[in-house]
Amino acid sequence: RQLVAQLREKGIQNEMVLEAIGKIPRHLFMDNAFLEFAYQDKAFPIACGQTISQPFTVAYQTQLLDPAKGEKVLEIGTGSGYQSAVLAESGAKVFSIERHKPLHEETRKRLDLLNYFSIKTHYGDGFKGLPAFAPFDKILVTCGAPEIPQLLLGQLKVGGIMVIPVGSLTEQVMTTVIKKPGGETEVIHFDTFRFVPMLGDKVR
Repeated sequence: RQLVAQLREKGIQNEMVLEAIGKIPRHLFMDNAFLEFAYQDKAFPIACGQTISQPFTVAYQTQLLDPAKGEKVLEIGTGSGYQSAVLAESGAKVFSIERHKPLHEETRKRLDLLNYFSIKTHYGDGFKGLPAFAPFDKILVTCGAPEIPQLLLGQLKVGGIMVIPVGSLTEQVMTTVIKKPGGETEVIHFDTFRFVPMLGDKVR
């Protein structure tokens, strides 16, 4: 409850997002060494050199994406599965891809234990997306990309939204990309964040 109140003070207004974060046991997505800090608004390391994002970052991205019940959402970077769970709590049909195999396998077990069977997790290259399940209503990228991946844009429905941090290895600008008819896009830039880099070409 304190975490939700803190996020509200920081400008998160979407009640669905706040309700999801208030419902999900974040400590179960983290390493035991950090359990006492689970409900602080901070990022923490997880397996394979990755991180569980700061709750504000999760809430910020989800608020921009604004997922709705029944929408197909592609998530790039499953990580711990915490963001996946927030999306699932909105009623969205979540398809998530992770390039680190040990992390993918560990997170799948965690999501099953928490009864998030509806989240479809895949092991693969996030830059390539999941063409077999496209098109998607919305796409959420949870790692820093050097540019907007055109393959992912091609898997987005017309009228759909992609939320993606774009920039250098050290700092990215949160960006929304709205796909218009005729292949045009509307790109809007928001605040700066720091994410682990989006890595392509091969999975690990």
